[in-house]
Amino acid sequence: TCFMQARLFACCGTRPRKRAKIVGGTDAQAGSWPWQVSLQMERYGHVCGASLVASRWLVSAAHCFQDSDAIKAYMGMRVMNSVSNAAATRQIRRIVLHSQYDQFTSDYDIALLELSAPVFFNELVQPVCVPAPSHAFTSGTSCFVTGWGVLSEEGELATLLQEATVSIISHNTCSKMYDDAVTPRMLCAGNIQGGVDACQGDSGGPLVCLERGRRWFLAGIVSWGEGCARQNRPGVYTRVIKFTDWIHQQTKAFETSTHSLPAESLPSVIFFMPQSHKNHLQTNCTL
Repeated sequence: TCFMQARLFACCGTRPRKRAKIVGGTDAQAGSWPWQVSLQMERYGHVCGASLVASRWLVSAAHCFQDSDAIKAYMGMRVMNSVSNAAATRQIRRIVLHSQYDQFTSDYDIALLELSAPVFFNELVQPVCVPAPSHAFTSGTSCFVTGWGVLSEEGELATLLQEATVSIISHNTCSKMYDDAVTPRMLCAGNIQGGVDACQGDSGGPLVCLERGRRWFLAGIVSWGEGCARQNRPGVYTRVIKFTDWIHQQTKAFETSTHSLPAESLPSVIFFMPQSHKNHLQTNCTL
């Protein structure tokens, strides 16, 4: 009943269908990654990925939004050229770029997108969990990156949603590989030997890690890298734990300046807190 009852918002990061390009990845099954969003422009089609973190909010990469064209968000979709079969489609009402985003260094590469109307959660559309600032994604942890990006460095966009397993790489190791271009607000993941990576078109999409064997957390946002799947050049992601407070502050600020949703509405932002916090779960249901 978790996926049928909208008020049971503690279901973030869960997948009703557990069946299990990303360069070196495999085709994802329908419903495998229900927070995955395709951002599309009328002139270009798919331009970036995003993650559903709440009924009206997406998280993506700031570098995706250098064009003023109107963007649509497609959710619950597996086949790229089949937007009519998306489980939910919304216009983007507002884009919030981080004020410190630097397009030259890719630091603070994060953006929030407010949907034109809330989406209702079902087996194909679910939010991913947003980690607490103290949450640790340790080196060596196996996580997943998903998206419709190109299947090779010079290739074309994937037709089917791709998924690939990548490992978290320590900050020190990655910083050495990229000559100290990796800031504390960045997270590296991939295979040092190469062969598996995010690529063009995956930008803004999710890097998720399974915690405690039951919930998926948004560890990173696809940001940048040198080439795709090259040896000693892992993917670099925006480190989400550095922006949990910013996400909360920004969504709350905009919601209080506009109309609030009814109390019975879906939650707007879901945060998992350390076990020392009461009930292990903090939610804000009236944003």
